[in-house]
Amino acid sequence: MPTKNAQAESDGFSAAERAAMKERAAELRAEGKKGARKADGLQAVLDKIEQMAPDDRALAERVHVTVTATAPELSPKTWYGMPAYSNAEDKIVVFFQDSGKFNYRYSTLGFQDAANLDDGDMWPASYALKKWSPAVEKKVAELVKAAIS
Repeated sequence: MPTKNAQAESDGFSAAERAAMKERAAELRAEGKKGARKADGLQAVLDKIEQMAPDDRALAERVHVTVTATAPELSPKTWYGMPAYSNAEDKIVVFFQDSGKFNYRYSTLGFQDAANLDDGDMWPASYALKKWSPAVEKKVAELVKAAIS
């Protein structure tokens, strides 16, 4: 059963959250070349999310918040036009593919080979995402923690 907080958050970023992210991008640019790259990546991800259909945008925003809170060491960037998060070696660990990208019936949370999700000879590398809930948020956070371990 979704909590009031999770329900309110599912409507997307607030104006204050958007302003804070833009301020952070400006701070990163001020740090120099490496910071500017991170800022440009963050801005590109935010721009891609903003262009999505409302349902996809709400999911992408929650994924963004969860990934960046769980793994602040990952850097946001776009990858094949999708929001993605890379490690220190600039390898994509996790990405979000909105359902509208290829007209799928669900969005996808995917992991690349840099993610440490190995489990024997076979393991899932992508997950269908239809709606956000506290249970989904918990699972995404657990997957991201495992992916960067």
